[in-house]
Amino acid sequence: MEDVLEVYHRPLDADFPVVCMDEQPVQLVKETRTPLPMESGQPQRYDSEYERNGTASIFMFCEPKAGTRTVSAHAQRTMTDWAEQIKHLLDVQYPNAKKVVLVCDNLNTHKPAALYKTFPPEEARRLLGLSRWGLLCPAPLS
Repeated sequence: MEDVLEVYHRPLDADFPVVCMDEQPVQLVKETRTPLPMESGQPQRYDSEYERNGTASIFMFCEPKAGTRTVSAHAQRTMTDWAEQIKHLLDVQYPNAKKVVLVCDNLNTHKPAALYKTFPPEEARRLLGLSRWGLLCPAPLS
């Protein structure tokens, strides 16, 4: 954990941005009853009953020192989904960075091997190139 805290203390640097990544599964719900409208002295009221309407996975990348964040929703959470998000991060969000320092957890999909599974070897190697990408995944707490 001290390694992660040291990374967070680095100054803002466009050449070496520190980007944090996480994802969250969410349940999609829809109302089964029409809410009661707002009245004088009463807010709009909702029933707690709902119908499950599927699931999604939310990916979020933020650069705390720059005050930026990017969020996208996907139908699932696979190694391929993560790899495509990393490619977008490097090629679209930070195309001029010398190295992007990525801080993420040790989820089973957050692996460099995901890039090789998703892209041709040359492209995966380009994305993993030491001059382009650093990966810092803290060990899980025991």
